[in-house]
Amino acid sequence: MLPERVAVVPDGAGVGSGFGGGNCAHASSVVGVPTSLLAVTTPPPIVVAVDGCRATVRADDPVFSRGDGVFETSLVRSGAVCLLDEHLARLTASAALAGLPCPDSVRWLTAVTAAVSQWPDGEAVLRLVLGRGADGVVAFVMVSAVPARVAAARRDGVEAVTLVRPHWPLAAAKSLSYAANVAALRHAERAGAGDAVFVDATGAVLEGPRSAIVLAVRGAAGEPVLVTPDASSILPSTTQHALFAAAAAQGVECVHRRVTVPDLFAAQGVWLLSAITLAARVHTLDGRTLAASPFEALIGGLIDGQI
Repeated sequence: MLPERVAVVPDGAGVGSGFGGGNCAHASSVVGVPTSLLAVTTPPPIVVAVDGCRATVRADDPVFSRGDGVFETSLVRSGAVCLLDEHLARLTASAALAGLPCPDSVRWLTAVTAAVSQWPDGEAVLRLVLGRGADGVVAFVMVSAVPARVAAARRDGVEAVTLVRPHWPLAAAKSLSYAANVAALRHAERAGAGDAVFVDATGAVLEGPRSAIVLAVRGAAGEPVLVTPDASSILPSTTQHALFAAAAAQGVECVHRRVTVPDLFAAQGVWLLSAITLAARVHTLDGRTLAASPFEALIGGLIDGQI
């Protein structure tokens, strides 16, 4: 945890101190890492412990040394958390897949409110982290600055490469064990791209390392149809779900089905959807330029109206 701005929600605020054990005498302690060794952001991150009494994480804690936990990331806009209920529901589902007990929504909401209320106006990244610590379950909320890459991805789109991903038992959970995803992004960067698209051994498109995939095709009458891969081995996307809900409300057909790489090249637009970037159009895939989408304004309007 970053020690510059750490807040601990008191028991009286409704978070409670019984979750995960711990000694309440350590309520305000944090790991003593020199500020000079920490990544600097402006403003610095805010950390709030969910258990109400323990804000300390050991350097050898399995949460960090093994990635033994799950997390959620959401966008904060003008003091409001986008799709918070959906992210809390997915966190609970991920915790169940990982065999972790999860604090109830009241505890999370209280911690989220405490953290977000300290952030200045504008956008921010909210992270909910739940892990199996050395001394019990660790749960905390962190608010930090939006990465610089986000604005460019929203505005200009991204170049991506396809990568085969082997079967992963926790693929449907948002796991802290993120090494494969980070390695995929590094590989994409070395290839001159900014992102990646995972496919399985059969050639089916899955998702991105940090995003869901949506493509637009034309229906029988030339109308837009939105398609996303239908697979049990991908993380359910809150942003994709919100987009499809908004599209369906406007009469746009939305389909879950098997998608292949040739489908991406033939589509009338391909987007990587995520909680922070929201929607980034893929303009180049595996070195091939994708045609401009006639439905880009539609997708942007639906996303902005729903999130």
